[in-house]
Amino acid sequence: MTFTEIANAVFKEVIDTYHVVDDPYQPFTNAYDKDTDLLKHLLYRKCWIDTVQWHYEDIIRDPNIDPIAALDLKRKIDASNQDRTDMVEYIDSYFLDQYGGVEVQENATINTESPAWGVDRLSILALKVYHMNEEATRMDASEDHRTACQKKLDVLLEQRVDLSTAIQQLLDDIAHGRKYMKVYKQMKMYNDDELNPVLRGQK
Repeated sequence: MTFTEIANAVFKEVIDTYHVVDDPYQPFTNAYDKDTDLLKHLLYRKCWIDTVQWHYEDIIRDPNIDPIAALDLKRKIDASNQDRTDMVEYIDSYFLDQYGGVEVQENATINTESPAWGVDRLSILALKVYHMNEEATRMDASEDHRTACQKKLDVLLEQRVDLSTAIQQLLDDIAHGRKYMKVYKQMKMYNDDELNPVLRGQK
């Protein structure tokens, strides 16, 4: 299997598993051991974070949500965003290790994003596909609604093919030295009590 075939299969596994209970507060258990299958371990954790946050975002948009609960949930979303970014960096570290010995060609170029940020978009796309399919097959919705959602689902499925192909091509280019990885750590300022002026003022 190609990398993107593995990733899409793991993402489907995660999303299906999550929806058995369908509760963002359910306990998390990684289906893959990091010592025996690090890649799937990282992909599983990444998609679980995205899936939980997807449902946080649904809940916080409830117009009748209690303001105290909304503030607590906003902080959970912030923490989830940090976890998401950390996982992207872990996955990029995996790729850096995988391709660290590749001899880079003289005319090699850099990509606009690292492979793991492409994986991030692929994980979110898996969630869009799952939930749009739910809407396209929801029997308590109107036929017009289902038809409109099916058209959107068709576009999402095409987009997943294109994105999977692009990620796979990028990895192939890196593996053969036609492109090289240069990873920048994300410097999020709003969670840092030295960089966020509001937090700094609380010290």
